[in-house]
Amino acid sequence: MAITDWPIHERPREKLLQRGPNALSDAELLAIFLRTGVAGKTAVDLARELLESFGSLRALLEADLKQFCHAPGLGIAKYTQLQACLEMGRRHLEATLKRGDVLTDPQTTQRYLMARLRAYPFEVFSCLFLDNQHRVLAFEELFRGTIDGASVHPREVLKRALAHNAAAAILAHNHPSGIAEPSRADECITQRLKEALALVDIRVLDHIIVGDGETFSFAERGLI
Repeated sequence: MAITDWPIHERPREKLLQRGPNALSDAELLAIFLRTGVAGKTAVDLARELLESFGSLRALLEADLKQFCHAPGLGIAKYTQLQACLEMGRRHLEATLKRGDVLTDPQTTQRYLMARLRAYPFEVFSCLFLDNQHRVLAFEELFRGTIDGASVHPREVLKRALAHNAAAAILAHNHPSGIAEPSRADECITQRLKEALALVDIRVLDHIIVGDGETFSFAERGLI
């Protein structure tokens, strides 16, 4: 049965308009993106098969060009559309931060950092540099590799903070394992950076660790 023959309240597009995007399943959201199915299958049927084949929506969204285009119903046009959608989402989050919502809405900050850092297969240490009103001045990825005292250099973080004339900073890095809990090395480098930046009156407001669909905030746990 074609989707146009379904009851109106069950059609993905109408359901989104009536109840909002949060009411849709992964398959329904993907079906709206696909727009059409293939012979004998609706867009929703195709979306369900793709999610089963890739294992999850995230895996599909993060697939490379070859993997993506190998799947039935997908191709270069859909891949470029998807990449454009993902980049628009990241830029929307970044624009939201630049309006000064970092501290009044910490969840937005965490969503933005997750969008920027979660997909990396290796650890990436980054900083959000803020002015004295806690508005975002810049986001920078500073170090790559295992995050420990040997790979994260306080002098480099300090140099970039001074270059932006920052009054505060939010530290962030990802855990490719997917587990957001901090290691002893994470705790040590947080303290080292806090002490180094304090020498020039720059406050470290938080250190956020990005896992697989979850984050850990040092500030929320009272560790900073």
